[in-house]
Amino acid sequence: MTIEATSEATHESLLALAAQTRELMSAVAATGVADEELAAVTDELRALTARLESVRAEAEVGRPRWLLGNAVVGAANPFAPPIDIQPAPGGGVRAEHVFRPLHEGPPGLVHGGVSAMVLDHLLGAAVGAAGRGGVTASLTVSYRAPLPYGVPVVATAEFTRSEGRKSWADGRIALPDGTVAVEATGLFITPKWFPEMPGDHS
Repeated sequence: MTIEATSEATHESLLALAAQTRELMSAVAATGVADEELAAVTDELRALTARLESVRAEAEVGRPRWLLGNAVVGAANPFAPPIDIQPAPGGGVRAEHVFRPLHEGPPGLVHGGVSAMVLDHLLGAAVGAAGRGGVTASLTVSYRAPLPYGVPVVATAEFTRSEGRKSWADGRIALPDGTVAVEATGLFITPKWFPEMPGDHS
């Protein structure tokens, strides 16, 4: 998704549209209305889609806007949860979130791929918070307990160590009672074109 740099007012309107689209997507997944109503809504959505497609945005050079469309934190991406990542007391990062039925895997539970995606991003954020840029080289995920949607959960991650251009981080998603539902360890590699990392002389 590429999104043009816009005025403050247009930016807010785009985020409002994305938020309403999330509500629509959740409603589609759970609706029980009759076929004729489904057909009528589909016709309305087809017309709305055509209106939005009438002008396609282009990314403006020098203005990084890609995070708006990010699959995990993108406020303008209707499929994104989106996760609001904050610094954690004592180091690392954390995010409080309530997953939606749209991210369902097994009945009543969050899809394992969605929780892995969220942890991948959170681990990368922890590495970044430690001043280490990097891209995911490997991700090991362990599913410890069912992760339901519709309940508040807390995701946390912290940078653990580095070796040259390699960085490691650990993270987890915990239920309201503190039970860890999903945990992950990630290895991140700082590309050669990144600034030299401390202690890296490779």
